Amino acid sequence: MPVKIRLQRHGKKGKPFYWLVAADSRAKRDGKYLEKLGTYDPNTNPAHVKIDLNKAIIWLEKGAQPTNTARALLSYRGVMLKHHLNKGVKKGAFSEEEAEKKFFKWLDEKEKKIENKVNKIQKSLSDKKDQALEAEKLAREKRAEAIKLAKEKELKELEAKEEAAEEKPAEAKEEAAEEQVKIEEDSSKKESENPKD
Repeated sequence: MPVKIRLQRHGKKGKPFYWLVAADSRAKRDGKYLEKLGTYDPNTNPAHVKIDLNKAIIWLEKGAQPTNTARALLSYRGVMLKHHLNKGVKKGAFSEEEAEKKFFKWLDEKEKKIENKVNKIQKSLSDKKDQALEAEKLAREKRAEAIKLAKEKELKELEAKEEAAEEKPAEAKEEAAEEQVKIEEDSSKKESENPKD
């Protein structure tokens, strides 16, 4: 029975979540499996990968073949490196202590890389948030300034209307007086032209 280490899809539509399983290669993708080895959540950044190191190595030593994606995940968590080092120990290339030392050194470096990536992502998110807040602050100030200018314009228009209203009665009186003078002049001219008999 050929055994594969592969992903089994779970989760919901648009939000996949995978189990890393050892399964018969003839079984359905989401069907029966021999053993669950870990999980993979691609929805987070960076993706969350959790693998049981010992179980995965046991299946690799038994001859289970990982799929390309499963191999990438196993490499990401150091399972393939550990398996490779175990082969070196069996062949006598180096001792088990040296293999453990190399593995834990690699694991520390990997954890630092992941931590740096997480920090970089958080920093970029906080920078974007700060930029958005600054842009909103500028927009708020522009809106307040525009409202202030609009109110000042309205006040000037009202003052101009009030001044015009105050000037109109005085002008109207002057105009009425001028018209009265014209009427009187016209009437006096008519009278002078048409003397009474």
